[in-house]
Amino acid sequence: MTSPWENAGVAPASDTERTSAVRPRTPAADTPVPARPKAYQLVLNDIEDQLRTGALTVGDQLPGERALAEAHGISRASVRDAIRILDVMGVVRTATGSGPGAGAVVISEPAAGIATALRMHVASARLSVQEIVQTRILLETWAARGADLEADPARSAAVLEEARGLLAAMDDPELERGAFHELDARFHVRLSGLAGNAVIEAMMDSLRLAISGYVRDAVRSDEAWGPVATVLRGQHHGILDAVAAGDGEQAADLLREHIEWFHGWSTGS
Repeated sequence: MTSPWENAGVAPASDTERTSAVRPRTPAADTPVPARPKAYQLVLNDIEDQLRTGALTVGDQLPGERALAEAHGISRASVRDAIRILDVMGVVRTATGSGPGAGAVVISEPAAGIATALRMHVASARLSVQEIVQTRILLETWAARGADLEADPARSAAVLEEARGLLAAMDDPELERGAFHELDARFHVRLSGLAGNAVIEAMMDSLRLAISGYVRDAVRSDEAWGPVATVLRGQHHGILDAVAAGDGEQAADLLREHIEWFHGWSTGS
């Protein structure tokens, strides 16, 4: 009997060839095998999904360790790892005891998590303070140019009033320099909020937290600090005046000058 392969002009396959045609292929030795997700990642993914869909919102309390462990089929130790990570990321706040404020409660403090990561990478020298300063200039000058006081007059008036209060506190000649730096950082973060971009405001807050230690260390003595504080006070008032007048370009120029001047002084450049 004539083989259909012969009629088609194709030689019939051998038993070995037919077997190999249906045998599952074994991955090559150099084919990357996807890493198995760590157990705590299951909890992180689930919390992210619930936040995205609205099943969890700010102020909600997460289920207890045992419930989360059973729901995901993992150990309570892995659940604790996940909660610690969420805490560092500024997604939850943990507290002991009982009641609505105990356990892990959903919050939203993005600057805290970003700042922690930035601070570690600055400390490891992977990111430099100079690069952080350049990023800060980029964000602050953009925010100054984008500030629209008329978009939300009531909010703008409240921000400007708060900024004036911060400057009044910084004008105190007896103010301890650590307190001055804290007020200074809040002043800059609040003004950046006038651009109406929550991501920019969070990034600004994270940047100031990431290099706050380096700023403090740059001030070598109280004697050296006095003249520097005087210059910074004058610069701050000029910036606020430009912002309040709605002159974004002037405010951006003054901000750049202010940030570059202090960084230059602190590094001796």
